[in-house]
Amino acid sequence: MLVSAKEMLTKAKAGHYAVGQFNINNLEWTKSILQTAQELESPVILGVSEGAGKYMCGYKTIVGMVKGMLEELNITVPVALHLDHGSFEGAKACINAGFSSIMFDGSSLPIDENVQKTTELVNACNILGLSLEAEVGSIGGEEDGVIGAGECADPEECKKVADLGVTMLAAGIGNIHGKYPENWAGLSFETLDAIQAKTGDMPLVLHGGTGIPADMIKKAISLGVAKINVNTECQLAFQEATRKYIEEGKDLEGKGFDPRKLLAPGAEAIKATVKEKMELFGSVGKAFN
Repeated sequence: MLVSAKEMLTKAKAGHYAVGQFNINNLEWTKSILQTAQELESPVILGVSEGAGKYMCGYKTIVGMVKGMLEELNITVPVALHLDHGSFEGAKACINAGFSSIMFDGSSLPIDENVQKTTELVNACNILGLSLEAEVGSIGGEEDGVIGAGECADPEECKKVADLGVTMLAAGIGNIHGKYPENWAGLSFETLDAIQAKTGDMPLVLHGGTGIPADMIKKAISLGVAKINVNTECQLAFQEATRKYIEEGKDLEGKGFDPRKLLAPGAEAIKATVKEKMELFGSVGKAFN
């Protein structure tokens, strides 16, 4: 059964660890992440961007696939299915399709419009028991065509949005999506500290988890980050393993062309990446306590 991310993130914030959001792109991705979470007894959040939603034939298809897997694979750890960087229309579509958690990204809007649209969604999510993530200050890099330069959010604006009753808050602290450039300045812990001071117990979200050094991740968790998003790292691991399989000519041996064989090394590579992240975030063994 899918659950809201509220309880898992409240526990994570209180216990000074973070739950990973791992974006899914297809069946292999989803299966690898769920199996790893179950094996490590870790709560997990499956993220779906609007682009991935279109690619996987719409949100209802995704809900059907994920719910089917939870049952067929006997997944008992808490799993939230979460819209990542949703538009207002996308958020409404995912609520209707049966997602258990929604992110509305109004960070590119004027703060008053962000507040108004977030308020509407807070009311809908509260009635339905879904968790809601809001964003203040754009996250750098590119995600589905949204480009930001690793800006830092204004702590006062963060408080304004947190006070609307959202479940969790994503705030720009110099983090970016995708690979980090050589000249990246690092995370602004000063900004993170100031945001936590204004938002109290609210779980904070770190986007762009790929490539942030482990010590920075740990420090961010100690300063109130309870959810960390990972996407590019799984994609790179999948790509590398698939390339190796083909370069070694394994697709030409016997029935090596069978997609189940062709995609197997990539799926295993995703499992290894997810395991590494869950260990770093401290969520291993936290599913049932």
